Amino acid sequence: MPDDVAILGVRHHGPGSARLVRRALDALRPSVVLVEGPPEAVDLLGLAAHADMQPPVALLVYDPESPSDAAFYPFASFSPEWVAVRWALAANATVRFIDAPRSARADDDSPAPDAPRPRIDPLEAMAEAAGFSDGEAWWSKLIEERRGDGEPLAVFDAIREVMAALRADSTLPRDADEDVREAFMRRGIRAAIKEGHERIAVVCGAWHGPALTAAARKERSAKADDEVIASRKAVGTARRKMAATWIPWTYGRLASESGYGAGITSPGWYEHLWTSGDRVSERWLAKVARLMREEDLDASPASVIESVRMADTLASLRGRALATLEDLSDATLSTLCHGDDAPMRVIERGLVIGERLGAVPSDAPTVPLQRDLAALQKSLRMKVSADSAVLDLDQRKENDLARSHLLHRLLVLGIEWGKLRPSETRSAGTFRETWTLQWTPELAVRVIEAARWGNTVADAAAARARDRIRTATSLDALAELLRHVLFADLPDVVEPLVRRINDVAAVGADISSLMDAIPVLAQIARYGNVRKTDAELVEPILHGLCVRLCAGLRAACVSLDDDAARAMRRRLDAVHGALATLDRADVREMWHATLPQVGDDAIHGLVAARAWRLLLDADAISADEVAIRLSRALSRGNDPAAASAWIEGLLAGSGAVLVHDDRLLSIVDAWVTGLSTEAFEAIVPVARRTFATFEQPERRMIGERLRRSLPVAGGGAPLDESLDPERVALVHPILRLIFGEPRS
Repeated sequence: MPDDVAILGVRHHGPGSARLVRRALDALRPSVVLVEGPPEAVDLLGLAAHADMQPPVALLVYDPESPSDAAFYPFASFSPEWVAVRWALAANATVRFIDAPRSARADDDSPAPDAPRPRIDPLEAMAEAAGFSDGEAWWSKLIEERRGDGEPLAVFDAIREVMAALRADSTLPRDADEDVREAFMRRGIRAAIKEGHERIAVVCGAWHGPALTAAARKERSAKADDEVIASRKAVGTARRKMAATWIPWTYGRLASESGYGAGITSPGWYEHLWTSGDRVSERWLAKVARLMREEDLDASPASVIESVRMADTLASLRGRALATLEDLSDATLSTLCHGDDAPMRVIERGLVIGERLGAVPSDAPTVPLQRDLAALQKSLRMKVSADSAVLDLDQRKENDLARSHLLHRLLVLGIEWGKLRPSETRSAGTFRETWTLQWTPELAVRVIEAARWGNTVADAAAARARDRIRTATSLDALAELLRHVLFADLPDVVEPLVRRINDVAAVGADISSLMDAIPVLAQIARYGNVRKTDAELVEPILHGLCVRLCAGLRAACVSLDDDAARAMRRRLDAVHGALATLDRADVREMWHATLPQVGDDAIHGLVAARAWRLLLDADAISADEVAIRLSRALSRGNDPAAASAWIEGLLAGSGAVLVHDDRLLSIVDAWVTGLSTEAFEAIVPVARRTFATFEQPERRMIGERLRRSLPVAGGGAPLDESLDPERVALVHPILRLIFGEPRS
């Protein structure tokens, strides 16, 4: 090349670009390789050659004083920058990162998955002119899927010419940090030349290539670049020194759909292009078939062979020398999936994108909390994976109990590796705990951020819980924290947390907050001893909250609108269900004595009716008493909307009372049949919403009871004799749709 510096402009995370970079470096044999990357991490580059380093990985650059101020720089095995670093380390060449440090970024922009930004892709114009659907498809066709043996430096020269033409278009959007970044890169090149390196290779984003050539360095003098850098540094003088480490990454976070600005649409496919060598189509479709069989989908060898033939045929018809992902996907949909899109979604997730989780060496820089967490994960045999996995824990087993402690401690720290969900097997009783585990890269930042609370998971969780005790003002939030603290086995935190809950409750916590806290505390009191916690500390608090709730419940239920009444009904259900699990007859009796107070006519029907339904389910009142109140609520003089609210409050969730009580069913039936057309049309949405909550067998049994000539309210002739046969015949088809065909 005429220049003394080889500028290798690449597409980040492109296998074709990576292959060209490797061939160019083999031809040039440079003594120094300069890579677009964060200079804060230059001391970590040697770890890239470690045997335990398994891409995808990322460099995490963060402020030690504020770890949430962080940026990720991902690498896959097929990333050109990764290939360049590995080549330099193997060849004993000097390798450096020459991009602008994070402290010099104006907008703190970084490829962080939790901070998506609009993608700036100057290739879109070229793709449109060439007849491609998007810039990545155009670039992939020309570069990433390129498998020829042409001169790599000539390819990079052509890329640079294209980028120079694009940069000349003033209408294209520019990165706010572009000038300062390119000034830092030119400074890095000048430093390498000054050191006496005669063979220099620069691996950078293709867009930056024209700005780094000898001509560009002459046009933009060192003094001018220093002024740009100095002006930006002046903005960032308040920043502290940044730290860096390697962390595992995933293909899902490398994908453009994650919000990563330099993301690619198909990381799994790109890895296949990088590793498969020859027979790309055959090897890919074999992977597809294997995945489908793992998902219990049919994928015969004959179908795979047919898919390969179809993909090659499609590529030929479309003017391609080799089948692309588009050709292979079309062939897969047609032959292996038989036109069904559902298996294609499985293939997209599992292969085209993939959820591979990388690994980093144990001697990569870490904070003490990271090391303690890694040791616990290893000792407890808890696999760290990017795939979602269900973990069932039996609290009677010591190892499972320790796993539960760890997961609850992490939740206290805000590290949501596991999400607790209701047990799917009720027969396991109070000993069962079910978690969904999934590790995501940004959790590494959460771990570093939590390190300020302590050097071990237990110490950090305890310190974080004490801080939350000090700052929390919501009673239900404190109750939820108490649940995690008890189940996390943090005994030193329990007593101050209990005192805080008592203090907050004593100064006038509102009824809604009390009702949200009671189910959590009841769960602790009921199940805590199984997990070897100090659950007995909760009972006095729970009793006190119940007393306050019963004293103020009726006042809280007056003058509720529809939405507030619906929320109150859900809270009534939750409190009632929670108290039913307790071995405290005095608390249940107090609750049962309170419910009739919210069941009078001054209370919204949703709430009033629910109170009577809860009492009926608890056998605290008779069905006759409920029937009387239902008759009064559904009397003709009442507003149909208010009556329908009463129906919803009484019946929502279960229609068992209508199945087992003829009188209640006849009252509801008589009310419905007695409505005018206008009133019926007005209450239909509520009725549908209510009856939709019934189990299908309940709906069928109610229909059968009505069909069997249930007596009307107040006695009288059977329904069959009171009906007009001709009018009945008109509604039979609709009734059959609703209730099903009658059983013989």
